[in-house]
Amino acid sequence: MFYQQEKQVALQAVSAAAQLCEQVRRSQSSLAIAKPDRSPVTIADFGAQAIICQALAAAFPEDPVVGEEDSSLLQQPEMADRLAQVTHYVKSQVSSATPELVIAWIDRGNGKVSKRYWTLDPIDGTKGYVRGDQYAIALALVEEGEVKLGVLGCPALPLDLERPDINIGTIFVGVRTQGTTMTSLSGGQSNLIRVAKSDRLESRRLVESVESSHGNITLQAAVAREVGLDLPSLHIDSMAKYGLVARGEAALYIRLPFPLSSPQRENIWDHAAGAIVVEEAGGRVTDMHGHPLDFSCGSTLNNNQGIIATNGEIHEAVLAAVSKLA
Repeated sequence: MFYQQEKQVALQAVSAAAQLCEQVRRSQSSLAIAKPDRSPVTIADFGAQAIICQALAAAFPEDPVVGEEDSSLLQQPEMADRLAQVTHYVKSQVSSATPELVIAWIDRGNGKVSKRYWTLDPIDGTKGYVRGDQYAIALALVEEGEVKLGVLGCPALPLDLERPDINIGTIFVGVRTQGTTMTSLSGGQSNLIRVAKSDRLESRRLVESVESSHGNITLQAAVAREVGLDLPSLHIDSMAKYGLVARGEAALYIRLPFPLSSPQRENIWDHAAGAIVVEEAGGRVTDMHGHPLDFSCGSTLNNNQGIIATNGEIHEAVLAAVSKLA
């Protein structure tokens, strides 16, 4: 089957990165560092990017990686202790790690969008990670502007939201034309998952970000009401939201710009893996105008505005609601 090697390499790399992230979090070393743009980063972000980029370089040396992080912050003299910490944790997964190699592996994520490339968010939802809440490790393979493979590791997400204290740690894998599977991060059987039909009571809800700045909260709530999603919304950090839609625990994830005229566009690594996980589970993902997401034009979705991910059945109704209420 197509993409089997890519799938296995990506699964192993994301699983190893998840182990590192949880190891850092248990050690209480996950305090955030402020990047120049004031967004947070932790030693786990750097370590996860290093591990995944090293694995991709070994298996697919010609493939560029477009990742969120780079090593410039770690290379500052006052960050020597942080670099040593990152190297320590990476070495627990890749025994050959040295500070110099870790820097090189992180910066392999500074590639450019091309005909075939990978895009990586080593920790999506860093604020959630630091708080002890949800986060995701997201890796996707893109060819000709279309996502072909997505691996979404969610170490704090239970296999079933109704049983939040057991089977914690979930990994989703979507492969184009091959469906989406869900597996425990601790191992076990992979199961195909599907979005929920709209008549299922438990799916009649919206899932959106914990951070109010990550969308147009008032408009998003109005759209959900307009299409009949009458259960209380779920507020969850990271691309784990896509996983909840894919496995039928929500019918809609929507992220609209505020204000609607905002020129800001979404980063590709914030949506690529999640989008294919939903699509291959039978759902649909577009921008707020119904256009497919275009991953061919750089590190941001320059040709798209907003994100709408649904179970498919309500997608046209959501688009109509956005058009009516915006």
